[in-house]
Amino acid sequence: MTEKLILSEIYQLPESLKLEVLHFIIFLKSEYAQKYATPQSKKRIFGRAKGKYVLASDFDAPLDDFNDYM
Repeated sequence: MTEKLILSEIYQLPESLKLEVLHFIIFLKSEYAQKYATPQSKKRIFGRAKGKYVLASDFDAPLDDFNDYM
């Protein structure tokens, strides 16, 4: 309903005002994109954290805290 109303109003405008509406739509889209853009624009690099974390040699060994349950 809203789209039909908007389009019918735009169709009634002269060409110069239709151009103004187009520019305003482009402006609104760019403002929306800047306001709600996700900060995920940087590309992730595979293996970036390699060597930063070291697992203990007994990582897979059972924990003493769970001896009662085994």
